[in-house]
Amino acid sequence: MSAEKVVTLEELRKYNTKEKLYVLIHGNVYDVTKFLDEHPGGDEVIIAEASQDATEAFEDVGHSDEARELLPGMLVGKLEQTEEIKLKSGAKEAQEKRLASAVEQGSSLMYWAPIGLLAAWFGYRFYSTGAL
Repeated sequence: MSAEKVVTLEELRKYNTKEKLYVLIHGNVYDVTKFLDEHPGGDEVIIAEASQDATEAFEDVGHSDEARELLPGMLVGKLEQTEEIKLKSGAKEAQEKRLASAVEQGSSLMYWAPIGLLAAWFGYRFYSTGAL
């Protein structure tokens, strides 16, 4: 029995086109190139998850047992453990940046929403009674 191939993060990121596409699910690297045209959700869904950990996206969709049975036939190997840690820390940093951006955008909404509501109330009062 042969040893399982170990895939580096560099190799995972190298194959991110329709010609050759690797995805990472539960620490395993899969070559999904031949499956792109057959994917019920379209190839864009898989391409969007290329070069990163697609575990959450895969599980969120709720794939059937039949879909899960296809994975062993596409298995390339296991992502190198140190590489998996780098990938997760990079994903965490990206998530923190998105969260900070969302909070920053939300703070301006919190400023303008009460002003807009107050202006709408005054407008309603003025036009419904003819005077304040």
